[in-house]
Amino acid sequence: MSGETRRPVLPGPLRQAWEDRPLKVLAGALALVLMVGLLVTVTRDSAVLPEEEAEAALPRSHPFEDHLDEFGISRDGSPTGDIDGVGNALSAETLAAAGWRPGVPVTVHGTEMRLPDYGPGRPDHLLSDGQRVSVVPGAYSSLTLLATATRTDGDPTGAQGQGRIVYADGGEDTFDLSVPDWTEGPAGDAAVNLPYANAEGQAEPSPVGAVRLYARSVPADPHREVDHVVLPRVHDQAARMHVFAMGGRPADHPWTGTWTRSASSYVEVGPWEDQTVRLSARTTAGGSDVRVRLENTFAHESVSIGAASIALREDEGPGVEGATVPLEFGGESEVNIPAGGQVYSDPVEITLPPHSDIAVSLYLPEEVTAAPVHFAASDTNYATTAGEGDQTQETSGEPFTEHLYQWPFLTGVEVLDGPGAIVTLGDSITDGARTTRDAHARWPDELSRRLDAQPGLTNPGVLNAGVAGNHVVRDGYPGEGVSTNSTGVALAHRAPRDAFSQAGADTLVVWAGINDLRWGTGPAEVVEGLSAVAVQAREYGMRVFVATLGPCGGEMRCTEEVEQGRQYVNSWLREQAGDPDSVFEAVWDFDEVLRDPDEPGRLFPEYDSGDHIHPGDAGMEALAESVELAQLIG
Repeated sequence: MSGETRRPVLPGPLRQAWEDRPLKVLAGALALVLMVGLLVTVTRDSAVLPEEEAEAALPRSHPFEDHLDEFGISRDGSPTGDIDGVGNALSAETLAAAGWRPGVPVTVHGTEMRLPDYGPGRPDHLLSDGQRVSVVPGAYSSLTLLATATRTDGDPTGAQGQGRIVYADGGEDTFDLSVPDWTEGPAGDAAVNLPYANAEGQAEPSPVGAVRLYARSVPADPHREVDHVVLPRVHDQAARMHVFAMGGRPADHPWTGTWTRSASSYVEVGPWEDQTVRLSARTTAGGSDVRVRLENTFAHESVSIGAASIALREDEGPGVEGATVPLEFGGESEVNIPAGGQVYSDPVEITLPPHSDIAVSLYLPEEVTAAPVHFAASDTNYATTAGEGDQTQETSGEPFTEHLYQWPFLTGVEVLDGPGAIVTLGDSITDGARTTRDAHARWPDELSRRLDAQPGLTNPGVLNAGVAGNHVVRDGYPGEGVSTNSTGVALAHRAPRDAFSQAGADTLVVWAGINDLRWGTGPAEVVEGLSAVAVQAREYGMRVFVATLGPCGGEMRCTEEVEQGRQYVNSWLREQAGDPDSVFEAVWDFDEVLRDPDEPGRLFPEYDSGDHIHPGDAGMEALAESVELAQLIG
């Protein structure tokens, strides 16, 4: 977390190649960075600016609620709010259906926030303009703003501004914040998507269509107590940054992830009603105090969980060893997961050794016709038939007669006081496509086994955040609505949720980009996207490793142009390995591991799963064996 942000540098001949690219490509790459708002750049102990000197005479900071003075939420049928200057407002009914109610906590990016306790005559947000907002005294790893942007000129770029985190010791960090437009911004980057807005004086929904709120997290120095935050000033007269809530993630976070899967889409299911799903997971790090994380990503309505349990699972099938352990949420067996939100179970005592199979059972009392899922599950999950009721305490597995090849709702299992975690962020190869089902043969699985077997090294959690078909810079799944596209939102959009906010995560491994090339994205944009993810990860104090792209010759979409793009990306990555100013801790040459020495553009035959792009089990093992463990652990 020390030092100023270091920008990626293109060394050698690739710098000239980059500079010679058409201007429209460079403009597109820059637009990507601004659009996704990924570079929430932070500068440590910044100097005081002249306009900040003028602020010195202002009163001390005040709680967020004391700064509220705007009305941007209205009830359907009697809309009175105005968020965009032309009479449109967020709908209180759509927010309530999403589980976002006045004064009720919602957790996003691992951070609890509350919408203001708004109502008739009570404001619901503020316009960000340098307000000094106090926080509960303490050290934080990050601070999160729930915000959206509007403009008066029709430009879709949203709003940008610079704010400050002020510490109790008198030091401060500045941060640049970009918030997308409430109607034109990317749905895949939103905290919650709402199906419609209200229009002043009209009973029907506004013609602006779906609208969005965004969670923007800002890294803080976890070793210093935060005194207050100076909200960004937006100097563009046509732009307004609307802030509805603010929260902080405490730095003394005692939890470590041992298993994770990333939501890749929102798909039709079942329908599931009055039935139980039993979801398989396999630990990496072990522990005896455990909690699970459930998420309702991409939804626009909350979902009810009637009961939940956790247990050690038998080697095969849905049966469990011994008794199941009931899970509660804030002391209650039932919980509603807000749209776009997360819930964490209360801790329970259950011993989970490293690499143990567990079963998390969720009872769904109400009809569920669509759900956020991790689509390409290489493990088998189970469900009862509709009407079977709450079977979360069942140990035999007999009621679980249906097979599921997705993970709905369950995104994480965490253990108390673990040794830290490594996040592997990637595409279908990291996700384990075409490996042996239920064999846990993905390369992150193999890497975790190596770490556990190595004497003298810690055994951290290895968290698999791969999504089949994922791109670095382009959304596959658009981020809202029921879809048959299960390739996820862009890695750049999902990194704050799937990587930076993972419990105990201090290391990131990024391996992606081949899908971008296969579907027409230029290699320069891939390089820019990988660099942008790495820059922000470093702001969160994470060490960042990156891997070269493997060969795919013989696969239908791997044309000569794709091969040239792959070589461009890999050459750039390899030069980063020798650059002391690189944002990457190290570069792993997975291309060298996987390629056929006689035909370097193709997979080594013994590693090829058969489709010429995905390694099979032997290739996955070779990847894990190539990692220098001492370097990874640090």
